[in-house]
Amino acid sequence: MRLGVDCSNLRAGGGLTHLVELFKAADFRAHGFSNVTLWGGRDTLSKITPIEDLTLCHEPMLDKPLPYRLYWQNRVLSKLAARFADILFVPGGNFSGNFKPFVTMARNLLPFETRELLRYGPSFMTLRLMALRKSQISTFRKADGVIFLTEYTQKKVFELSGKLPCNTIVIPHGVSPVFRNMPDNNKLLSTPSPFKWLYVSIVDVYKHQGSVVRAISELQEKGYPVTLSLVGSYYKPSLNALMKEIRKRDPHGEFITYKELIPYDQLSQTYREADGFVFASSCETISNILLEAMSSGLPIACSDMSSMKETLKDGGVYFNPEEVGSIASALKALMETPELRYKCALRSFELSESYTWHRTANETFAFIANLCK
Repeated sequence: MRLGVDCSNLRAGGGLTHLVELFKAADFRAHGFSNVTLWGGRDTLSKITPIEDLTLCHEPMLDKPLPYRLYWQNRVLSKLAARFADILFVPGGNFSGNFKPFVTMARNLLPFETRELLRYGPSFMTLRLMALRKSQISTFRKADGVIFLTEYTQKKVFELSGKLPCNTIVIPHGVSPVFRNMPDNNKLLSTPSPFKWLYVSIVDVYKHQGSVVRAISELQEKGYPVTLSLVGSYYKPSLNALMKEIRKRDPHGEFITYKELIPYDQLSQTYREADGFVFASSCETISNILLEAMSSGLPIACSDMSSMKETLKDGGVYFNPEEVGSIASALKALMETPELRYKCALRSFELSESYTWHRTANETFAFIANLCK
C-alpha cells in the first residue's frame, strides 16, 4: 500500500507538533505501507525527520500565501494522490478534492463550539471560523475515516454534523519523552517564596490569560508571594488586551512577565523551573501543552471546561476560567497545601505516561491501513 499525506495547512502549533512526532514514531511497514509521500511547504518539511520509506515532496506553491495553498489542495493534490497513493491522509481537516479514499482529522474545536466562536464578536475571525465549520463538516461527511482527539470533540462535531456515515476513531496525541520529569517530593512538599506559576499557550480570547492575571494580582494584594510567567504566541487583539491588563495590575513588572517565544528544545527546562502550572483554556480538542505540563511533574490548576477533564481526570485542581475568584481559589488551594500539590503532580504524571507518540502513530496508521484494505 502507498500512503499520501497532505501537509499543506500544517505550518505551526499543535498540528505541526503532531505531524513531526507522528512520523518520528512511525513504523510504516508494520501496517503494510511500502511508501509514504508527504507533500508540503519548505518550512514544514524541514521539521520532518527523514526515515526509510518516507518521501518528502516540496511543493513551491505551498510556500506562498493562502490562496495559492487552497488552489494547490483543491486542484493539484488529487492528481498527485492518484499517481502516488492508494489512500490519502489529510490531517488538517479540510479537503474538497475528488480523490478517494481519504482519512482526515478533527483537530480544531473552535468552529464547533458556538459559545467560544462568539467570543470574537463581529470580526473577520468569527466569519473565518463559521466558514471552517461549513468546510470541515463537508470534509468529514465525504471522508472514509475521521480521527478525533477526544470523545468530547467527537460529541461536539456530531451535535452539528449528525453522526458521520464513515468510520471514526478517537486517538489522542502523545507527549515527547523530553518533558518527562518525575515529581520531586522534596520540591513539592516545601512551599517556595515566591510561588512561581507558569502558563504556556497562545494568547487568545478563549485562553483567558487576562483572568489569570487578575487572579494573581488579587493573591498579591492579599499578601501571597506569587509570580506568573506567560509564554506563547498571540492573536493580536487578545495580546493588546492582555498587555493593558498587565500594565494595570503590575505597572512596574514586579510579578508578571510575558514572553512570546521560547524555543521548543528549551521548553522542558521552562516547565522544570516553575512551581505550578495554570491552564485556563475553555476550548481544546486535546492540549499538547497540558500533556507537557502533566509529564513535567507539576501541580496543575486547570479549567473545568471543554475536554480538559477527559485529559487530566483527577490529576489537578479545577476552576471556572470565566470567574477570577474561582481561578484564585484553585491557585491558593495548591499553594497552601503541599500534600495536595504532591498528590496532583504524581497523579497527572502517571496519567501522562499513557500518552505516547508511539501509541498515537501505531493506532493512526493501523486505522488508515484497515480502511485501505
